[in-house]
Amino acid sequence: MKFCRKLPLLLLLTTASLTKAQTFGGNPPSIKWSQVNTPAAKVIFPSGLDSVARQVASIVQQMNGYILPTIGSKQRQVSIVLQNQTTVSNAYVGLAPFRSEFYLTPEQNSFDVGSLPWHQQLAIHEFRHVQQYNNFNVGLSHVLKVLFGEGGQALGNDLAIPNWFFEGDAVYNETHVSEQGRGRLPYFFNGFRALWAAGKDYSYMKIRNGSCLDYTPDWYPLGYMLVSYGRDKYGDDFWKKVTLDAAAYKGGFYPLQRAIKKYSGRDFEGFRNDAMAHFKKQFADASPKIRVEIKHFDANREFPAYINDSTLVYIKSTYNNLPAFVLKTGNTEKKVSTRDVTQDNYFDYHDGKIIYTTYRPDARWGYRNYSELTLLDINTGQEQTITSKTKYFSPAFSNDGKTIVTVEEATTGKSDIRLINSTDGKLLSVIPNKNNLYFTFPKFYGDDKIISAVRDVKGRMSLALMDIKTGDAKYLLQFSYQPIVYPVAKNDTVYFSATSGINDKLFALSVKSGKLFELANANQNASIGNYQAAISSTKIAWVSFSATGYKVNQVDKKALQWTEVKNLPGGLPDLGIAALKRDSSANILAGIRTEQLPITKYPALYHPFNFHSIIPNISDPNYEISIAGENVLNTLQTNISFDYNRDEGYKQFGFDAVYGALFPYITAGANYTADRRGYSNGRNIYWNETQFNAGLQVPLDFSAGKNLTGLQFGSGLVYSQTNFQQAYKAQFADRSYLYSSNFISFSNSTQQARKNISPPFAQNIFLSYKTAVSGLTANQFLASGSFFFPGLVANHSFVISAAHQQKNKNSVISFSNDFPFSRGYQAENLYDMNKLGANYRFPIAYPDAGVANTIYLMRIRGNAFYDYTRATDFFTSGAQFKGTFRSTGAEIFFDTRWFNQASISFGVRYSRLIDEDIFGGNGRNRFELIVPVTIF
Repeated sequence: MKFCRKLPLLLLLTTASLTKAQTFGGNPPSIKWSQVNTPAAKVIFPSGLDSVARQVASIVQQMNGYILPTIGSKQRQVSIVLQNQTTVSNAYVGLAPFRSEFYLTPEQNSFDVGSLPWHQQLAIHEFRHVQQYNNFNVGLSHVLKVLFGEGGQALGNDLAIPNWFFEGDAVYNETHVSEQGRGRLPYFFNGFRALWAAGKDYSYMKIRNGSCLDYTPDWYPLGYMLVSYGRDKYGDDFWKKVTLDAAAYKGGFYPLQRAIKKYSGRDFEGFRNDAMAHFKKQFADASPKIRVEIKHFDANREFPAYINDSTLVYIKSTYNNLPAFVLKTGNTEKKVSTRDVTQDNYFDYHDGKIIYTTYRPDARWGYRNYSELTLLDINTGQEQTITSKTKYFSPAFSNDGKTIVTVEEATTGKSDIRLINSTDGKLLSVIPNKNNLYFTFPKFYGDDKIISAVRDVKGRMSLALMDIKTGDAKYLLQFSYQPIVYPVAKNDTVYFSATSGINDKLFALSVKSGKLFELANANQNASIGNYQAAISSTKIAWVSFSATGYKVNQVDKKALQWTEVKNLPGGLPDLGIAALKRDSSANILAGIRTEQLPITKYPALYHPFNFHSIIPNISDPNYEISIAGENVLNTLQTNISFDYNRDEGYKQFGFDAVYGALFPYITAGANYTADRRGYSNGRNIYWNETQFNAGLQVPLDFSAGKNLTGLQFGSGLVYSQTNFQQAYKAQFADRSYLYSSNFISFSNSTQQARKNISPPFAQNIFLSYKTAVSGLTANQFLASGSFFFPGLVANHSFVISAAHQQKNKNSVISFSNDFPFSRGYQAENLYDMNKLGANYRFPIAYPDAGVANTIYLMRIRGNAFYDYTRATDFFTSGAQFKGTFRSTGAEIFFDTRWFNQASISFGVRYSRLIDEDIFGGNGRNRFELIVPVTIF
């Protein structure tokens, strides 16, 4: 069996901690950066966001001392970069380099992460990750950092401490220091509640790693339940002791599990079951077990809207197919159109038209993207994007369908309600925001007013009735931290969902009388929660969550029980976790003072090299070690390397850099190679090489509508000089040459459903041309492409590939060979090569099984292939050589997850050579092990 030997050393594993959410060269150079500097954090931000930056810095600084003792005592300043050009709601803290980024656009759905001011929510959650990394630099993790820099610590931490702890501990912190937090939101627990209600008892490894067949919750709620239970039962210092032992690898393998047993007296399985039992008990009355007939995940059906009393339109998403708008009449579903790329599934319907937001990235700047309005005609399937480069969210039609109300979230952090012409997308007016509210899901109430769920500056929520002309607001509910989401107006009544104790319930409010009613209902299919109400003249529909996906419930209005209540009942539950309120750091967010911290300019190239990690790489016969660097603003990446070649014995020293702050990337590098060795006239000869390179590259993203499209092109010059060592200078003349290297890379694909092995339709095309400029004559041209089509059934894929490479006949040098030769053959770089290939990819099985919390097998998939290569070259005599290289065979791939975190796919290939392999190897049957070039 042949093994691919290009395997990087395991310590190259950089895991998600190093790469999560980073975008290189993502901001235009026109952005000017400022900073607020405190001992705990340096907050770096686009000029104009002074108040947000001061609030973040004040929260971090004042919160730090209160909460640090529960995770350790070490503190190292972190750089926090505030990104305001994106429409994505996200943030991360990572090592290699050590920094954090806050993406400042809030999410509309207050059930998901709560209603606190977004930058405050990020500060109280993300800074806990900073404290974790600062204090997990102990024991073996510290040794790895000494040896390999921050990448070494990232490896040590991620193998010892699972991601559920990192996020569960951060969610606990956000809940502990505020009056809200996800630990108090029923929506956060819906996934586990749905599994409990359906009687599904998945293994720990399946919950941790996910499934292509069944719904599994992610690690955030799992982590919160384990962390909060541990702190409540075993003390606030429980996890500090556990994680410090684990990061130090005390006890060897499975250090976290060993530490839990050491400090709780319970083995990990028992501890985990105790924690789950605690939360099951909290939700027992609200999650009755109901028999579920569908075995696996069925579909998410969301945001129903009535076309008439007998027909609904909604979004349907499955693991096999892309999200689509669907009409349902009776039990029959009819697809209208595949949904464009978007960040959420929300839409509004009126008289045959659907309005929703679609995602569009900036062509060049990765941190800048847009949320545009797209109009869909359900009768014709025709779509039209009616706004361009906007940041609009949650659009809804007016009663006559001529106007659209939508929320704009500006780069300044301000939230506005805007009225848009539904025909051409032109801005009609902006409703004054007199009270600095944050608006979510606005709807028309009559012709001159808007109903919206709003958040005040503290993050408390109410329903507001606003005058379109003046912006005057009347608050229909008392402000509270109970999330209010998805209002919809029908006649005089506003229906909405709100948190009430351990449930998210439906409510109805009569605007004229001010009476508030709780709507009692019976969810079907063991489903949890009540969301996204839709109202017709006689019926009401809403969505609830189940173990097989979001379900649409429908009943006659008269079948609902309307119970009048004075205010939203229930409050927010602590779910039996008394530790949330038992020390001085409980709800400290309410007492944070925003200090008038000094603001100074932040130089765009501050600490430009910022070397953070030492990365070894073994690719026999090459043994390399490199030092990687990247500045905080992610505009300059640098690499210093040393490489030893075991075959020749040469040593190479190199430096490479990429600068991404300008429209084109600027690349440059140099390397010196000593003791290159060759063979001539019966003896070894030695020489040294010096090489310099410089170039420009332009990465572009033209994704829009239903397609993800990218174009990258570049050109560079490479100067190479060869100097023979003193003993050989009489026989061989030194030489130098200059060549250019040019490329174009294009990719286009549709979206990809969870179980799709490949996108249903995709095209990848690569062109490369290298040619000598001076010193010699040489050139090489390569064109390759792959074209993807749907297979015979869902999740099957048919792929056609083609390639052509040609170089000049009498090249003095040989450029690197990237031609995809027929599989199974020994590849050579010949004068003219042409290839056609066909692949048929298909799933084989979904085992959902693992071993010892180490290796988890999610999917086994296959590929049948046929390759045809035709090559031409010349013998030393000048005679022409022509050869055909055909092969056919099969590949089996195993999609796995290691240590319950890292995705790795590897496989086995069998190739049957139809023609002789004249360049190497014996026999017509070839076996290869296919391994990833990088493991993590």
